[in-house]
Amino acid sequence: MSQTWLPRFLEAIQAERDAARNTVLSYARDIEDFTAFLTGRERDLTSAGRAEIEAYIVDLEARGMARATRARRLSAIRQLYRFAYLEGWRPDDPAAPVKGPKRARALPRQLDEDAIDRLIEAADRFARDEPQRRRDICLLQLLYATGLRVTELVSLPVAAVRGDPRMILVRGKGGKERMVPLSPPAREAITAWLELRDAADAAQAARSHRAGSPFLFPARGKLGHLGRETFFVRLKDLARAAGLDPAAVSPHALRHSFATHLLANGADLRVIQMLLGHASIATTEVYTHILETRMRELVLEHHPLAKEPDKAEARDPVPSEEAD
Repeated sequence: MSQTWLPRFLEAIQAERDAARNTVLSYARDIEDFTAFLTGRERDLTSAGRAEIEAYIVDLEARGMARATRARRLSAIRQLYRFAYLEGWRPDDPAAPVKGPKRARALPRQLDEDAIDRLIEAADRFARDEPQRRRDICLLQLLYATGLRVTELVSLPVAAVRGDPRMILVRGKGGKERMVPLSPPAREAITAWLELRDAADAAQAARSHRAGSPFLFPARGKLGHLGRETFFVRLKDLARAAGLDPAAVSPHALRHSFATHLLANGADLRVIQMLLGHASIATTEVYTHILETRMRELVLEHHPLAKEPDKAEARDPVPSEEAD
């Protein structure tokens, strides 16, 4: 019975969808490959169950098949078994509960070190006044030095940076706390900002007869601190001033840059996980893909065997074993 499944399924695909010949051939190849896999397990389309279908998807991955190819094969199998169920060839649909390959995780955007320097230089040069200049430099230095999430950055308590600490305590997602070290440039920027921030905060407190702000970056809004949207817009302005693509610059991009640059310079992945406040190492492992891509580029750019041979070398005969 199962020998007739594929021809009838393909006929239905072509008739119902007016599918192109290449589409029908693609379905045929996919199902035939699955059938061959089942034969190796002494199964066929009528006796295969969910376990065999899932094993086949795993086998495709082991064979080095791309995620898109695995997803397409599973789609063909699902459609075949759905058709068989509707035709009454099987009392069940074993492919229905099978989950497909997860979508590829988008690699985070990140900036190179030169772009970071240009952003900080733009903050130093393009400000409406001295408080904004010092605040912006402090924000950028602190973000790049710590990899804080933008909410963690703008809501950072001023008490966390009092006394020129080498490390600060950060309260992240779910109220989880972590210690993050500060770089010397970040500490200098904090000290410079605190001088003006404290003076302005004291004057505001005197006028309003209220206690000073508990935040490092106070603001008059409902939150009491600099809003993440305000910082986002300001960062775009600085990107334009620095001659960078504003679409590529965001607080998240600086956080990713922090992690990627650490990894590229030899930091342990577990350390980066703790610094970023990731609950799972799997979340941090995305940065290894960025580094692997860069390493491949370096090999292709600099390895002598990866370069195009010149014409003279291409004409040289390959030495024989006797010559060696």
